[in-house]
Amino acid sequence: MSAARAFVVLAIACLVLCPAGVRAQRRGGGPPAGPPASPRAAAPIDLTGQWVAIISEDWRWRMITPPKGDIVSIPLNLQGQQTAEAWDPAKDEAAGEQCKAYGAPGLMRGPIRMRISWADDNTLKVETDYGMQTRLLQFASAGTSPARSWQGTTSAQWLIKGGGRGSQRYGSLKTITTNLRPGYLRKNGVPYSERAVFTEFWDMHTLPNGDRYLVNTNVVEDPVYLQLPFETAIHYRLERDTSRWDPTPCDARF
Repeated sequence: MSAARAFVVLAIACLVLCPAGVRAQRRGGGPPAGPPASPRAAAPIDLTGQWVAIISEDWRWRMITPPKGDIVSIPLNLQGQQTAEAWDPAKDEAAGEQCKAYGAPGLMRGPIRMRISWADDNTLKVETDYGMQTRLLQFASAGTSPARSWQGTTSAQWLIKGGGRGSQRYGSLKTITTNLRPGYLRKNGVPYSERAVFTEFWDMHTLPNGDRYLVNTNVVEDPVYLQLPFETAIHYRLERDTSRWDPTPCDARF
């Protein structure tokens, strides 16, 4: 066998027998990629901590229970208006449904403090003192849908930008909540149905003095009671002093 032919045979044998990782390194591709990072490890922003709602707008609808029929700014259809006009807190109390205004679409606009933490590497936990509610933001599939609840079933995903060579990595969180029990968008009986879909975008902002703010831009879509999607942007500030946490149960009137 000539020297040239022997070299070709040896090269082919090396390609067949050498581990793929070694060939990748010789091409400059580095070692084989490992398993993808968990949502917790891949987080582009840190949402954990205690946050307090900033009630700088819509005070009369968010801090107190407005009178029956005050549906201004919510795009209700005729059925939604009629349902709001029929609101009866005593009936809700008798039915054990005093938490109807504390479902996820209404709760996020309330005068809440919320604590966000990682329940595990695939799940963020959101707890509120107002109404003593807990919602799980799940990056992995929840499997079989549980029974409908005030907080529903929430799927989560990071929206990541940047991160390339020489660029800064940043992003936000998108969540979609379904499987909700019928509840109220406003505490005076403005309704949403079990067909409602609640979409949120969670963005972080840090001021030069180190203060951190969270903006929750959310959209409620409901083919039963709304003519159009109901969109709002809610602001929260991170609290360094967590002593103001004040768990209070649901209340149908106040």
